[in-house]
Amino acid sequence: MKKAVILGAGTAGTMMSNHLAKKLPKDEWEIVVVDQEKTHYYQPGFLFLPFDIYQPEDVVKPIDDFLPSRAKRIMQKIDRVEPESNTVTLQNGDMIGYDILIIATGSHIAPKEVTGMMSDAWHKDVFDFYTYAGACALREKFMNWEGGKLVIHITEMPIKCPVAPLEFAFLADAFFTEKGMRDKVDITFVTPLSGAFTKPVASDKLAYLLKDKNIRIVADFAIESVNNETRTIHDYGGKEVAYDLLVTVPTNMGDSMVERSGFGDDLNFIPTDKCTLQSKVADNIFVIGDATDLPASKAGSVAHFEADVLTENIIRFINGEPMTYEFDGHSNCFIETGHGKALLIDFNYTHEPVEGSFPLGSFGPLKLLKESRMNHMGKLAFRWVYWNMLLKGTPIPFVPATMSEAGKHLEMSKHD
Repeated sequence: MKKAVILGAGTAGTMMSNHLAKKLPKDEWEIVVVDQEKTHYYQPGFLFLPFDIYQPEDVVKPIDDFLPSRAKRIMQKIDRVEPESNTVTLQNGDMIGYDILIIATGSHIAPKEVTGMMSDAWHKDVFDFYTYAGACALREKFMNWEGGKLVIHITEMPIKCPVAPLEFAFLADAFFTEKGMRDKVDITFVTPLSGAFTKPVASDKLAYLLKDKNIRIVADFAIESVNNETRTIHDYGGKEVAYDLLVTVPTNMGDSMVERSGFGDDLNFIPTDKCTLQSKVADNIFVIGDATDLPASKAGSVAHFEADVLTENIIRFINGEPMTYEFDGHSNCFIETGHGKALLIDFNYTHEPVEGSFPLGSFGPLKLLKESRMNHMGKLAFRWVYWNMLLKGTPIPFVPATMSEAGKHLEMSKHD
């Protein structure tokens, strides 16, 4: 019996377990999923928790509810991968052999990477919203906060869902407006990038949102430290920004088992072929989702599109055939802009976010790079799609893995 081992039971790992359960013959292949956690988190929902749009119970479910019945579940922390012997060593000393290994260990925040960020003020005056605990703590803070300088900050790229910090700023503007205290809250968006958006085309077209919402932007800010006594953040160039409440996105890093395994970059992301999703570590090791070093967004939609491509490539690899299915960096995501509206962006390795219609070509019904109520409803509806379709590997109608050009204005979007 051959063995396909999946490390991680988050979004990417769960999808791959379900895809492979449908493709690999039961009498030939055993599927093993390794993850020490019991709970699956709907991470896009963390954005909504501080603003009372979602309740905590909306974003948590048991991991085992979504894994295929044929998968063997091992609840242990991973110590390291040893490609030379095709084995995974667990923290308890057990070893698992594999014929195919899929690494889907994701990424996590590392606030200790910045001096002063992780201190007694953590989750009191300095918050994250990229973890369940952080989002819930911030939810409690916002219930009674009387206002002041709210600073939303990105430490460095890459991060999960690159637009989420900007969405947070927009939702904060709407939240405090609806509470009748927007005049008591000064919102500043601090980024290491030269603009608010990670993609220049989107940044140029959507900069008006920050101006209209009276959100100040401090760009090109490479943070050096957080001073909890003076409540200021400092960058290497000498700039400083004062805060009363700091909402930060700390450095995002891959799993520590990558470092222990001796492969990965400085942030523990794994060298991966950007088209085939085969690792550059060993031919029978594949990587998916946030664990890769791909020049693509670390987002659920990307993992979904990657899973379709990777499944076909693994089957071809097993059969000794060329891996002709190529991931094109496709990503699409809704960007909440507040007051019941959202934007939708769609892009890939070669095209910046484009204007046009989605997903049915010129028939829409969703508009790209334009605010609408329908886009907001699409973002909220995605939670149902996530729990009931995406995790289970069920195809989402009219949304192919590769970026469709139908209904889109591509003339000005192409880049190298």
